[in-house]
Amino acid sequence: MPDAEAGRELVALSPTARAPLHFAHIVVMGGGCYGSWYTQQLVRAMSRGALTAARVDVVDQDAACPVATRWREGEYAGWPVHVVTESWTSYLARWWSAGPDALAGHAMVPSPLMPHLCFEWLLERARLRWPGREVRAEPLRTAPPTPWERAAPDLRHYVSFATWMCPVNCVEPARCPATRGPRDWSMPLAMQQFADSDPSLDAAVIFPCVHRTYGVGMIDVAPIVAADAALAERGASGPFRALVGTVSHCHGALGVLSVS
Repeated sequence: MPDAEAGRELVALSPTARAPLHFAHIVVMGGGCYGSWYTQQLVRAMSRGALTAARVDVVDQDAACPVATRWREGEYAGWPVHVVTESWTSYLARWWSAGPDALAGHAMVPSPLMPHLCFEWLLERARLRWPGREVRAEPLRTAPPTPWERAAPDLRHYVSFATWMCPVNCVEPARCPATRGPRDWSMPLAMQQFADSDPSLDAAVIFPCVHRTYGVGMIDVAPIVAADAALAERGASGPFRALVGTVSHCHGALGVLSVS
């Protein structure tokens, strides 16, 4: 945990791995248009020797989502693809109930339009841990210094280095396809610096979603669970406000977890 002078903390995730990649468990959040494309790309990566995975779960409440339909038609036969008909919230609560060591080699594939699931999970964990304390989401007190940023009515905040429309399958290469120049920005570093500059924040946990293979971005799961333990330790000594960010190199979703 940070000392009194530093007054904040950053939980960093592992860097992008190089192919061939090996995962114990990959979970695609959603089996709709985005999830079906990610699942297709994961199968392609496995078929071409770029990826191995013991299990790939696709989680969607809709038993008739595109991935479920294709699974029933046998499109993923021979590959470790499974469809789980369940809400994201309940699935994550079960999946992330293990400790960081048990979740090594596990990764989540998010959708661009999904809720800020990492923040929601940490918020609920804090509420369960401290039923007698006020645990809530709060707005940022200062706007992040990114070219584009917006506060949402649900107190989440969205940031981007792009002021243009990015293709959904962009892998955020070192040379930006939009500007045709070097991508000299990275949201994880920028959000760390933002948290360090804001005296109202006592901690920061930043979860990078990075391109791994065949256009699929993933978030390592073990550091998310480790961040929950770190926040529990931080909260044991008193109130705090923590910035929680899920970010790629170019875009991000932020929330402030406040415990009184």
